[in-house]
Amino acid sequence: MIKENGYSLVKINNAAYKPFKLTLGSSLANLMDLVIYSKILNAIIVKALLGILSTLLATRIFVKYFLSLLFYRVLFFLLLPVLLLILVVRSKNHPEYRQRLFERLGFIDKKLSKHGIVIHAASVGEVIALKAFIEKLLTSQPNTPVTVTTFTPTGSAQVNKLFGDRVQHCYLPIDSFICTWLFLSRLQPKAMVFMETELWPNLIRQCKNRQTKLLLVNGRLSTKSMKSYKKLTWLISPCLQAFDQILTQSQINQNNFMALGGKLLNCELSGNLKFDISITPCITSKQTELAAFIEGTRKLWVVASTHPGDEDIILKAFQPLHQQYPELLLVIVPRHPERFADVAQLAINNGFTTCKRSENTQVNTATHVWVLDTLGELMPMCALASIVTMGGSFSTIGGHNPLEPALFKKPVIVGANMSNFTEVMQQLTDAKGIVQLNGIDNESELVHAITELLNDSDKQLTLGENAYNVVLQNQGASDRSLAHLNRLLGG
Repeated sequence: MIKENGYSLVKINNAAYKPFKLTLGSSLANLMDLVIYSKILNAIIVKALLGILSTLLATRIFVKYFLSLLFYRVLFFLLLPVLLLILVVRSKNHPEYRQRLFERLGFIDKKLSKHGIVIHAASVGEVIALKAFIEKLLTSQPNTPVTVTTFTPTGSAQVNKLFGDRVQHCYLPIDSFICTWLFLSRLQPKAMVFMETELWPNLIRQCKNRQTKLLLVNGRLSTKSMKSYKKLTWLISPCLQAFDQILTQSQINQNNFMALGGKLLNCELSGNLKFDISITPCITSKQTELAAFIEGTRKLWVVASTHPGDEDIILKAFQPLHQQYPELLLVIVPRHPERFADVAQLAINNGFTTCKRSENTQVNTATHVWVLDTLGELMPMCALASIVTMGGSFSTIGGHNPLEPALFKKPVIVGANMSNFTEVMQQLTDAKGIVQLNGIDNESELVHAITELLNDSDKQLTLGENAYNVVLQNQGASDRSLAHLNRLLGG
């Protein structure tokens, strides 16, 4: 308080106020001065209380997140032996799972270059979807080490096949504090790129603490998944907020990410990377190689990425189709390598003459079923197909990517459940570029759909052309994603 011309001045926020006069004067004037002074004092108190409440709320949120992350870390530490045991058990049918186990613990090759960009692609589908993005990144930053990580051996094989020694490769470690600490200490990346809903709270928090740039590309979060994640809000929301940028496939996905805690300014629509596919010389060469195994001119019904239960439906539907179209060759492509032998035996048990691609035997006119038990040959097989059916769409799996056969202008049939590709299905359906079954009686519906297409070549061409146009119209997500990554890195 200071005095000026007989008045007492109170200075608040660098502004002088005249609350009352020290000399005798009008009682009414003094009363009004006191009222003004009281209002100012109340405003200060309210502001202070709001500040305290805000601090307490922030502290409460931090404490909940800290405790949630601590619980998560302890849980994963305790589960580490169990997770390793699961990998060993899986290796019984798929030996690759027990190879390079040290990488799962964060002990990666010391020869790998540091201070680069790490891109995580969980398995084969993600590696293929990221192909265009990675190719463009290698071109735009030829001197930056690019490390592509996967979880599955099939994904690992796909990385080596597509990129060879142009990228570094290792498994992403289990999301346990020590494992991820070792991983990050070895590579010291300047940026990490995750895909779709790959949210690993421990790894993401450690990246943030190291000031590693975090980018989520091709973000996909269905309303159903969002409801599940909301049960873990205290752990997942800070995880999303740690990302410097979240790029989503569609507006619906963007809204769901923000509803779960993503920052408005950090969430942006970029499109679906899975549209950015192309026919490469490697695919064309492999297509020619596969075609050489097939005797004569036969129509091919390719059933891609099948899961348990899918083959039963397909083989039952193939019984009457084989009687009506004896030249029709059924090609089954199981999703997981450990099921190759079982699927071949299932076809034999159903009375079909069956051969496997790995046997490198001629597919003659007496062969009814050809099991594609190799990796990386699905797309060239789609190029040879007359009709393609996507597996995983007859159960709760949610379907697999119908865009790969669409790239070759092939008519595609899917089951009732394509929840993994809701937006893609909407676009293909609107363009009349796909056939979807009702799911009431899959076998009879498949027989009807296949028969109708085999008898109507014009419909085959129209469906394929419409689907192909959808692919072309939606390309460009790779360029947009790369532009965002370059901006994050100051490029």
